[in-house]
Amino acid sequence: MNVSQRLRDERGTIAVEVAVIAPALVFLMLLVVYAGKVSEADGNVERAASDAARAASLRQDPGDATTDAQDTAAANLTAAGVPCLTLTTTVDTHDFAPGGAVSVTVRCEASMNDVTLLGVPGRRTFTATAVEVIDTYRGVGGS
Repeated sequence: MNVSQRLRDERGTIAVEVAVIAPALVFLMLLVVYAGKVSEADGNVERAASDAARAASLRQDPGDATTDAQDTAAANLTAAGVPCLTLTTTVDTHDFAPGGAVSVTVRCEASMNDVTLLGVPGRRTFTATAVEVIDTYRGVGGS
């Protein structure tokens, strides 16, 4: 078999190799996108819970603390671009006094529709809890 005959026999093998490998590469790229999206959303929910707990700890009244925590969590997630389909912010003020603590749990159900080709569920829930100590030496009255 001479060289020109061997080259003629191998024609099209690259196309076959690409056809076999391409779906695996697309799957791998989608997996990386999904992992990045999950990691980013998880980090943003953690930060939102932390900032919400801090905002709540600065208030004098438990009702105001709850409102501030909910507003802060929603604002942080909106600013970060996390599209929560449902957002629940739970504020625990049972120990809301100087030297006590306030706990905030943020639960965000986000859409994963842009990576559904991977076979992942269309929605994923991210939850984070943060606790902030209330300043022992703060004043009792006013806001």
